Amino acid sequence: MTARDEHALEMDFAVGRHDFAAAGEVASRVKQVLRQLGIASDLVRRAAVATYEAEMNLVIHSNGGKVVLRVDSERIVVEACDLGPGIPDIELAMREGYSTASDEVREMGFGAGMGLPNMRRCSDSFKIDSSVGRGTTVTTVIYIAEPGS
Repeated sequence: MTARDEHALEMDFAVGRHDFAAAGEVASRVKQVLRQLGIASDLVRRAAVATYEAEMNLVIHSNGGKVVLRVDSERIVVEACDLGPGIPDIELAMREGYSTASDEVREMGFGAGMGLPNMRRCSDSFKIDSSVGRGTTVTTVIYIAEPGS
């Protein structure tokens, strides 16, 4: 199976703004799918953590968006795309403990400022594209096989 193989998997999941009742469902579904595909448990765990962090960032900070899961024989890609508001300072947003979450969100136990750093830590490749007023796309890649093997 290659990235162009007809057997590659792609799924997308809508995530609503401030939908705390459904928060975590996408990560659970991704974990279930990866297990069914026979992906190694350490890779499943990394993908599930990255997906959960992405999903929570969409719930807490965005105007809604989606998480896209792509899997082929070489990689697991988790892409979180939102509808804004965008990240004005990506370097600052990547600092552990930095958060723009509201006091209300923090009182619920979220918004500790570890989402993006945890996603990066779980990734073999990590990228953020953001434009203020337009939105953000965060891409996490976890290699199943060494590239080129």
